[in-house]
Amino acid sequence: MPKLHLLFFFFFFQTPTASVCNPKNRPKPHTLRHDQLTILISGFSESRLPLLYSLASSYASSPSVAAVLILWCNPQTLSQTLNQSIPLSVPGAAPISIHRSSSSSLNARFFPRRSIPTRAVAVCDDDVEIDPSSLDFSFRIWRSQPDRLVGFFARSHDFDLARRTWMYTVHPDKFSIVLTKFMILDVDYLWKYSCGDDGGKMEAARQVVDEMRNCEDILMNFVVAEQTGVGPILVGGKKVRDWGDTRNEGEETLREVGLSTREGHRKMRGDCIREFHKVFEKMPLKYSYGKMVGEVGEQGLCEKGGKLVFCDEQVGE
Repeated sequence: MPKLHLLFFFFFFQTPTASVCNPKNRPKPHTLRHDQLTILISGFSESRLPLLYSLASSYASSPSVAAVLILWCNPQTLSQTLNQSIPLSVPGAAPISIHRSSSSSLNARFFPRRSIPTRAVAVCDDDVEIDPSSLDFSFRIWRSQPDRLVGFFARSHDFDLARRTWMYTVHPDKFSIVLTKFMILDVDYLWKYSCGDDGGKMEAARQVVDEMRNCEDILMNFVVAEQTGVGPILVGGKKVRDWGDTRNEGEETLREVGLSTREGHRKMRGDCIREFHKVFEKMPLKYSYGKMVGEVGEQGLCEKGGKLVFCDEQVGE
């Protein structure tokens, strides 16, 4: 039988970037676990707390997860509100901690926190649910290429020739950006994003994120692409649920608090790409093609019971 571990909730108040970037707080590489990952869930809206706690409990129960950190970025929320509906225990669960930020800056999603015990971190939203098998699969893919970004949701950059400016879009056959709806990356990129200098470029880029109140995920894609020279990796999930997607029916409360529901969201994201391009003085984003899938199934169709089905569904081959 699995050992019973209490699902602990600790509360931390986040300090400014200068303190989280203290070199003394940077762990030695050999002290970080390589066989598991840490989940970083960002939360802001109190209406999503029940879903957030459900997701945190589910992730904590995964054998691939060493710790779950809830990054609460709404300074106005009362502690007693965060304490509501907390599950008492989960068999074999990883610890869960709540880190309260002193501001609502989206840059706090990538703070290199001392409580991260693993080399891999999964940065995710509080309205996206990844099923256990898809989580394990995405982590295995990341371990095979740990310098890359791995995610389930892809977008692209492009150049609008008529307006002579960068734009944010979706291409059916290529992508250059994976979103922080669920993104796996090396913990070293948290340090590069939050503490990097590069002649003031990173500070200027983080300022764009604060001014736009958006685009921290695009900036992380810039950071990783500049270092690796390659694009991100897209993985296919079995039961990936986006509760905040506008195409949901009957989920108005969850949708209305999302950044992507704001008017002009796509244009703003294009503006971010333009500003990051100015800051970096180049376009590091690279296109990737295709998707990693968890199973290799039969592609041919065969007749079964008067219907065409995939041939591997045939019996007695």
